[in-house]
Amino acid sequence: MDNRDEVREFLTSRRAKISPQQVGLPAGTKRRVPGLRRSEVAALADVSVEYYAKLERGNLAGVSPAVLEALARALRLDDAERTHLLHLAQAAEGSDTLARPRRPKKSWTPDPSMQWTLDAITTGLAFITNGRTDILATNQLTRAFYTDLFHGDATTPNLAHYQFLDPAARRFYLDWDTAADMTADVLRTEAGRDPYDKGLHDLVGELSTRSDDFRTRWGSHNVRYHATGVKRFHHPVVGDLTLAFQSLTMPADPGYTLVVYTAEPGSPSEEGLRLLASWAAHPAQPTT
Repeated sequence: MDNRDEVREFLTSRRAKISPQQVGLPAGTKRRVPGLRRSEVAALADVSVEYYAKLERGNLAGVSPAVLEALARALRLDDAERTHLLHLAQAAEGSDTLARPRRPKKSWTPDPSMQWTLDAITTGLAFITNGRTDILATNQLTRAFYTDLFHGDATTPNLAHYQFLDPAARRFYLDWDTAADMTADVLRTEAGRDPYDKGLHDLVGELSTRSDDFRTRWGSHNVRYHATGVKRFHHPVVGDLTLAFQSLTMPADPGYTLVVYTAEPGSPSEEGLRLLASWAAHPAQPTT
């Protein structure tokens, strides 16, 4: 797979993020680019400048694991970035798993026991998503929570599509910029993990064409794990909610994630979720 542009942009963006002071080098006054020079990264990784320049031009094919690890240390990559670099190298190498396009994936549906598990969670949101941020299975409270998302025309609701292309999302996410960063991070990480996902390519193409906010974030090449955290929302029925989330990988279904949102016990947000659950169970009743 020719992914040299991806490799070049990722490495140059990581190099630009590191200041000389971070690695114990003098800042100097004649730097023409942000971050480290190529020669400095080469010295930190213990490779020649010519060899590092070749890597930064996107030529990762045939690079040894030891050199990749040295490069990750020199660029101070975190776990998500290190994994992304390895995925880029695998794609460039044409490993057995990435050497040719994969067959189209069958549509995923939860087995009965998984749906029972989702339905058993009644005081929080619970749903299954993939690396493209499609929502594939939910409990009742999730559908009531993402009311704008599930009232749309899409056969498969997609969080990234809603985040960047639906004006309602600007009101729904109280910290829209932070949530948008996280969504772009997830998609960039998935693009490294599964470079032959046509659905992901189509989604990124649409978002890049229609959203300046997404295009800027995509161009930053940031990858992050977002397994846990807190988000703030404004729901049109129950108002402001502060919810903690946990994202749990599913070993039996690689590439799919169980996401659960809950509220702090005794908090106004917990009361809001209870009210929302009641409203979802009896939507015809007045909400006041």
